[in-house]
Amino acid sequence: NSNSNSNSNSNSNKSATRATATKRPSTTSTTTTIFSSSVSVSTSSDKMVKDLPLDSLASTASSFASVHGILVERRQTDLVKEKERQQSYYECAPISLLPNAFPRTAFEQAVQVAPLFNILVDRLSENSSFLESTLAQVAEADPFTNELLQLYKKIYTDSEDNVANPWAKQADRLGLLRSDYMLQNNSIKQVELNTIASSFGALSTRVAALHRYLTTTTSTNKAVTDFLTQNKRDVLSEEEATLDLTTDGVPENFALEKLAFALHLAAQNYHSKYNNNNENNNNKKKPIILFVVQPGETNTVDQRLLEFQITQAHGWRVIRQSLTELATKAVVNPDNGALYLKHHDDGNGNHDDDDDDMTEEVAVVYYRAGYAPTDYFGDKEWQARSNMECSRAVKSPCLGYHLAGTKKVQQALARPGVLESILNNKNSNKETTPPEQVQQLQDVFAGLYSLGQDMVPDDYRALESILLHENESQFVLKPQREGGGYNFYGSQMADRLKAQVTLSSTSTSGDDNDNAAKITAINHQVLGEYILMERLFPPEQRAILLRGGQVEGSGPSVSELGCFGTILCQADGTVLHNEYAGFLMRTKFSHVDEGGVAAGYATLSSPYLV
Repeated sequence: NSNSNSNSNSNSNKSATRATATKRPSTTSTTTTIFSSSVSVSTSSDKMVKDLPLDSLASTASSFASVHGILVERRQTDLVKEKERQQSYYECAPISLLPNAFPRTAFEQAVQVAPLFNILVDRLSENSSFLESTLAQVAEADPFTNELLQLYKKIYTDSEDNVANPWAKQADRLGLLRSDYMLQNNSIKQVELNTIASSFGALSTRVAALHRYLTTTTSTNKAVTDFLTQNKRDVLSEEEATLDLTTDGVPENFALEKLAFALHLAAQNYHSKYNNNNENNNNKKKPIILFVVQPGETNTVDQRLLEFQITQAHGWRVIRQSLTELATKAVVNPDNGALYLKHHDDGNGNHDDDDDDMTEEVAVVYYRAGYAPTDYFGDKEWQARSNMECSRAVKSPCLGYHLAGTKKVQQALARPGVLESILNNKNSNKETTPPEQVQQLQDVFAGLYSLGQDMVPDDYRALESILLHENESQFVLKPQREGGGYNFYGSQMADRLKAQVTLSSTSTSGDDNDNAAKITAINHQVLGEYILMERLFPPEQRAILLRGGQVEGSGPSVSELGCFGTILCQADGTVLHNEYAGFLMRTKFSHVDEGGVAAGYATLSSPYLV
């Protein structure tokens, strides 16, 4: 999610899991100072941090976060009159106290490719033969991917044994996507492409505003400018670089507004398409936007900010429901494919279909859940997903978009010629993608390697590098999962691979080539679920991280940039809307492998463009 690092996603957050290698030489100190409840700096911390007005900065940041909703929900169970009662409270979200230096050229590169990745995801979603062949072996090893793939085939593909669902096929497609990158030699390399439950768009908008405020109000504070200047030097590897306050700084972030606008546009297009049909009349209620959420969600503020923006700026009502609730409340009209949400039932799943006051038509289904097996407690949650997919409502994402974001598809796209074949399919009547734009996408791919039956020589060489040459620090083993904490690193990765690989014993002949051990067999049935990814080495810079409004510590850190993109397409592939839609940055201490914010590894930050 390699690699640092995220729905998107622990808890509807897609907090993307990543791997990060942090042994790159840096001019920053290698000491990480962890603070207690006091904000005072210990004597072991470097002078640059010690000189900062930490008390004032932390107090201002915490106050700004409280006033502007940079918060996460926490829950605790209290004993009230000998009965347990769960209560919620809110605290400052994990944030970096100051923004992190990031090359302007690399940021602009990420902005430029965002609409191209949007188009790529839509083309992938319609290419059933590619998705099915690419994910076939993964589906054999991973029940979750298999469920998604079988549902996709059943609903969207025609064959001798199957007829595609007509309502699903005529529905518009909405993508609220996020492509995550790390720096490698001052250019970006893609960590992953999130196509479901891409989170923190709302909070990242507010964090950028916080960092713009802090850097503006402290622009004459030498300690702050010295701190930002040193980080600029570390990231650009330019010892003499200086801060230019007229050009360097945190860019405007409109992720909250742009994500809400895309959802509005999808609902508006749906409403205009069906409002004039005979099934509608002037008294019919305006349809709603449905947020599919996880029970026990803690990233509620990020979701609620988006919900409130949709309602206040565009006038759409939003209703939040879990997959379990939707198993009994979501129904599809078999005559026209409309999706309805029933407010009440008799306890047995029975509804009064004649009571319009108890029925809401759904224009858009927006998933902030459904990306992990833990979201499906049994058959009824899968049935709810299937019911909604079989409707004419706009889905964000539809199953095709969801599958397009899998790690295996990401690895397959990096193979020579594959990207161009998807974007410029000879059997498609879609507009062709110019070679220079195909190259722009290709340039951001990191090294990606298969462990399935489709392995090619480069894949074998990567595996041999780990098992025969002890280069496990250069790779990350990634399963088809979102949410943080699933990847394997270092010796843990090597041990997992060794258990499924047979090596030949070394030869006693005098030939050096014969002396080397070789891979003689691979258990593709198990390893086919995974991919290997090149481990990225982003530059380190000093950071001060806050949790719960308190300074957690300071030390060398690495950052990951996420760029949101939104796309709305009609069933025939006509693109109604396609744009870059803001950014997210996550920062963590260098010694931490994983990186999801919701999973507790990273903090929200902002790019300070230099």
